[in-house]
Amino acid sequence: METYQQFINGALVDSHSSDFIEVENPYTNQIIGRAPKGDVEDANRALEAAKRAQGPWSKTSAAYRAGYLKQFAQLIRSRRVELAHLLASEQAKVLPLAQVEIDFTADYFDYYAGWAMIYEGEVINSGDPRENIWLFQKPIGVVAGICPWNFPFFVMARKVAPALLTGCAIVIKPSSTTPLTTFEFARLVATLDLPAGVLNFVSGGGATLGNALVTHPYTDMVSLTGSVEAGQEVIKGSVDKVMKTSLELGGKAPAVVFPDADLDIAVKGVTDSRLIYSGQVCNCCERAYVHRDIYDEFVSRLTASFQAAAYGDPFADPAPVYSSQIDQAQLDKIEGMVARATAAGAQVVTGGQRADLGTGYFFQPTILAGAKQDSEIVQKEVFGPVLPIIPWDDYDQVMAWANDCEYGLTSSVFSTNVNTVMQAIKDLNFGETYVNREHFEGLQGFHAGWRKSGIGGADGKHGLYEYLQSQVVYLRY
Repeated sequence: METYQQFINGALVDSHSSDFIEVENPYTNQIIGRAPKGDVEDANRALEAAKRAQGPWSKTSAAYRAGYLKQFAQLIRSRRVELAHLLASEQAKVLPLAQVEIDFTADYFDYYAGWAMIYEGEVINSGDPRENIWLFQKPIGVVAGICPWNFPFFVMARKVAPALLTGCAIVIKPSSTTPLTTFEFARLVATLDLPAGVLNFVSGGGATLGNALVTHPYTDMVSLTGSVEAGQEVIKGSVDKVMKTSLELGGKAPAVVFPDADLDIAVKGVTDSRLIYSGQVCNCCERAYVHRDIYDEFVSRLTASFQAAAYGDPFADPAPVYSSQIDQAQLDKIEGMVARATAAGAQVVTGGQRADLGTGYFFQPTILAGAKQDSEIVQKEVFGPVLPIIPWDDYDQVMAWANDCEYGLTSSVFSTNVNTVMQAIKDLNFGETYVNREHFEGLQGFHAGWRKSGIGGADGKHGLYEYLQSQVVYLRY
């Protein structure tokens, strides 16, 4: 069993605290590694190192900084199989999906390295013929990046790559639930000549170490991916400093299926969007609205698709569709929400129960009919393989239902009519809308939510500019 250290100021060091986080393999229920349970002093040391490094780092060229992102990508690819196995073990993610995450992370570092000679400021016309107005883009400073447990490795890169490229120094706090792959990467980073303090990794509790990262005077920006509650705590912690926050929080994505939809595509898209990583993805399809003319056929086909979805050992060959939920608390939450939904009148079409495989935390692929629009199961994020389906008759009605949610991250539309698609895109109030496909973003897009799904966003050009602040210069001559 591996025991990991913090990575502070360019070195692997023991935590100030002597406590450790024991990391469980959710499928086997065995402890597979230990990460430091750091304290406020660890946060202070990491931020002090980042503060010292940030000034000199910002004075280097973007092309120089991009060289390190390319080295990160090479290191990941050199250990891609081992990293994928570790990731699959610490979070019960089926091995093929874990391998996708590892490879996508390497691609992400390469992608942002390519922005080194592309991002730019502006020249603005002045009303004075003897004046030039320039807008410069400068690094925002020291960043605290707080990562989730569901895509811990990729989201780490989502914060590190744009921060480092733009000249920021960053301190990453991985989730206490899934920190091991990130710390294995820290060991790889320790072999490079990356300037000390530019990139730091520290683990510990959110209420202690996490809060210290947010409230410390050296922190200029916090980028968090996590729950709404965690985002609210970050906002509270940033109030006194009037500090920038970039938050990706929860989701309750609707899929709207029109009567002219290709049902083969729609069923596959909804299945893939609901069951990926046991439904534990913020942009998962969480509720489906299906036109009444095709409702029965769609439910029948989707039921067969869900019933055919295998679940079990993440290392099995062939791989199952999904494996265990992340922990007992998540399994209890899913079971409780389904129980309350059925007590309120929803009917279980398929699934609806825990699955006892003798190990792990499994819930059956579940479809619910008859849920009301204002019910908990339709309004609140489940984060599990459970899908309520609601029939609709009127376009304005279904658009109102789809938008009737405190979240606004992703949505999807299934139709073969381009006019219908374009109108629905216009009327859906979500940061992303997928058409005739599963919910899964691209690295060149912009992953950003409305309402309680967050502030700001990540990926692509717009994600890069999250880590920059403007300076306008009026030069009269």
